[in-house]
Amino acid sequence: MARAGWILAVAGLAYAVAVSPASAFDWADVAARARALAADPYHDPDGVVPDWLLGLSYDQYRDIRFRPSRSLWRGSPSPFEVQLFHPGLFYDRVVAIHEVDAKGAVRPIEFSPDLFDYGQNTFASRVPQGLGFAGFRLHYPINRRDYRDEVVVFLGATYLRAVARGQVFGLSARGLAIDTALASGEEFPWFREFWLVRPAARARTAVIYALLDSPSLTGAYRFEVVPGTETVVTVAAQLFFRRPVATLGLAPLTSMFFAGENGGPERRDYRPEVHDSDGLLISDASGWRWRPLANPERLQVSSFPVVSLRGFGLVQRDRSFDHYQDFEARTDLRPSGWVVPLEPWPPGRVGLVEIPTPGEHNDNIVAQWIVDRPSGALDPLTFSYALRWTDGSPADPRLARVVATRVAAGTSDDAERYFVDFEGGALSKISSTRVLEGVVSIDPPSAGEILDQQVAKNPTTRGWRLVFQLRVREPARLTAFLREGPRVLTERWIEDATP
Repeated sequence: MARAGWILAVAGLAYAVAVSPASAFDWADVAARARALAADPYHDPDGVVPDWLLGLSYDQYRDIRFRPSRSLWRGSPSPFEVQLFHPGLFYDRVVAIHEVDAKGAVRPIEFSPDLFDYGQNTFASRVPQGLGFAGFRLHYPINRRDYRDEVVVFLGATYLRAVARGQVFGLSARGLAIDTALASGEEFPWFREFWLVRPAARARTAVIYALLDSPSLTGAYRFEVVPGTETVVTVAAQLFFRRPVATLGLAPLTSMFFAGENGGPERRDYRPEVHDSDGLLISDASGWRWRPLANPERLQVSSFPVVSLRGFGLVQRDRSFDHYQDFEARTDLRPSGWVVPLEPWPPGRVGLVEIPTPGEHNDNIVAQWIVDRPSGALDPLTFSYALRWTDGSPADPRLARVVATRVAAGTSDDAERYFVDFEGGALSKISSTRVLEGVVSIDPPSAGEILDQQVAKNPTTRGWRLVFQLRVREPARLTAFLREGPRVLTERWIEDATP
């Protein structure tokens, strides 16, 4: 994005005296800070937020609202605005936030209680004047020209959430994941400082820089946000290590899966399905793979080898309101998150973590690219990717997609029956009089056996259903697809089965 058109407007916010750098501030400056920070021991800034703010109830914290009239860039020709979040409750760290003007000069945005409406709360006078912010959200008119919607949120650790036109917030992305699902415990890095680049008049793109910190490493990030019918966040990052990391996860996505057509906890609920995402989708040189998500009885950690990754993501493929029946949550409108590397990534694999959850208020699903780094490696790592927030499901249009997975008891106590529905591609044009083959495999082959299988056309949807029964003796990976002769007709369905 060209900087020549950026305009400075304070929109009522309090600023410190402008800093005039010798050269324009950019990602190289953030990288230099991250490299220098990594050379020093990690310092955890505990105690900055008063304990009484951290002890607020959910309703008390929700009653604290940023005053829209004080939004950054309000009243300027830019279509973007920024609103800020107050520390408290879950948000026990403050982050430094700056604006970068048209000449590359940096201006810190100063915290003041006057920027917030405290609603029914009576403690506004107790809030320290220079406390700092918990995060921010970016607004842009994606649904109506006369209203600037909340499109991207940076709040907590390295979390960010976004929506596209017609969507509601659902899954989250993170800047980085460290040691997820390890017995030693997960380490949560955090963005400790942000720089918001002033967009030009009528700009369709916003640029954000961020400095990441954690006990194990630091990082310099650049986010380029393009909101619209599909909101795209382009991410570039460089990491500097203080110490080796056991499990390093790039481009992690976090979502919720409580119940779906493939089952869930026994419950009394009017909603047939409750989830932000219903499957993990992977695309590489070998093709397309779909792994339905689950709310397992115990922690389940899976990994998927990849040959030349093209993309992966957590997808809300089911868009039928009738399958959710939730007027308020509108889980049928939650976005899918799709990660596309912009350059070859370091060798690795796609990892999936599924955590048992008793309800819908826990993000219990994590998908990430797990880097295969040599033990003890401390060399810097640079990577980039596009993160697409979309209401669709990326796919090869020539192949039918998995649209539902159901599991039922088999004909014997130690067997299960799987019903896998495929739709799209060439399947809808294939007559029911033709014979399609269901190709089902178990890995390792010694882990179980296929008892029977059949393939039939669905007369209502014009899709096809694969039904098979199997018995497993030990944990195994199941793979299935449909073909006609040598021609593969569908993406590959994957499931991890246990006795």
